[in-house]
Amino acid sequence: MTDRLRTRSKNGIVLILGTLIALGPFSIDMYLPGFESVASQFGVDISKVGLTLTSYFIGISLGQLAYGPLMDRFGRRKPLIVGLSIFIVSCLLCAFSWNLYALIVARFFLALGGCAGMVASKAIVRDLFKKNQVADVLSTLMLIMGVAPIIAPTVGGIVVAAFNWQAVFYILAAFAILMLFNVTYILPESAEPNHKTSLRPKAIIKEYISILRNREFFIFATARGFALGALLAYVSSAPFLFSHYFGLDEQQFGWVFGGNAFGLILGSQINRVVLKHFSLFNITMATSIMLTILTLAGLAFTFVAPVFWVIYPILFFMLFFTGFQNPNVTALALDPFTIQAGSASALIGSMSMLFGSIFSVLISTFLTDTIVPLFYILAACSICSLVLILVYYRKNQFVPARA
Repeated sequence: MTDRLRTRSKNGIVLILGTLIALGPFSIDMYLPGFESVASQFGVDISKVGLTLTSYFIGISLGQLAYGPLMDRFGRRKPLIVGLSIFIVSCLLCAFSWNLYALIVARFFLALGGCAGMVASKAIVRDLFKKNQVADVLSTLMLIMGVAPIIAPTVGGIVVAAFNWQAVFYILAAFAILMLFNVTYILPESAEPNHKTSLRPKAIIKEYISILRNREFFIFATARGFALGALLAYVSSAPFLFSHYFGLDEQQFGWVFGGNAFGLILGSQINRVVLKHFSLFNITMATSIMLTILTLAGLAFTFVAPVFWVIYPILFFMLFFTGFQNPNVTALALDPFTIQAGSASALIGSMSMLFGSIFSVLISTFLTDTIVPLFYILAACSICSLVLILVYYRKNQFVPARA
């Protein structure tokens, strides 16, 4: 931890960063129990409502590319305040949407605002903490962020049942207002504005290309993209999987979805302990292998035993090992950067959400009356992620001490 934290509470800062990074998952998971209500109100299939997730993922992907240079140029806080303001206005636009297409557009702008916290949180961690602390702090953020998928669907199910799906967005707006207060009056600025950072499109593209040319970043950021792509494919399919295919009601959906999210939290926290005994790269390699085995097993069972008590444990342990994978590959990808930490953080987030957008579209297109397409996607993502990590290992001929 650097001198910037001498006058601030580390735990308080981590809590604020955790709630900021949780804003994105809250915006997804709290809304999921309302899918059937949205479909009924607008007279569309529930699979079409999944396009509101696709537009959200596209918004996050594009928004992070914009926030990276902005946060390097103006510091972390000012762009973050602008992003939270956009998020609050977009929440109200979502609540007042008059048809599905209006909701899809409003969700896009909701993502543009919400992703500011995702970029800023990772960049601020890279600013304030030493190299060997980054993965540990990111695991702590995963704990805080992981509470969102547990609480959000349950709260969302209660809200939708008691009021309507629009009430979800009023609650999200209130939550963002609280975050805006914390950022404005409590969170310290972690990086001095760098006025040499150009905001011209050509210069921004050139900077992102230079980051992508870093082999270590490219491999681990792409591996993270596939890993998160699998996670977001699962999230996009969850309403169909649990509500339609397995026939769970809104509150049961909340508990089941939250139980899987607990697996994500558990993995991220065990990862903090394991990091003290094994190298970052070794853990990443092991969890990649386990994810591949699990998703291939899940694919096999969709043909022979596609029942809840077989599929659910497989998904639980998939999220458990994803809890190891996400903070570790993020730390490995960001490790080569200091001055460009904001842009690198934005690019890795954007790449991940781009993968998520692609796989959520595939889910909305092919997930009709069987869950087989879901597990084809999960298995393909896990295999691709593992192959990239094996390529890095082979090129280096050894496992680095911390990488």
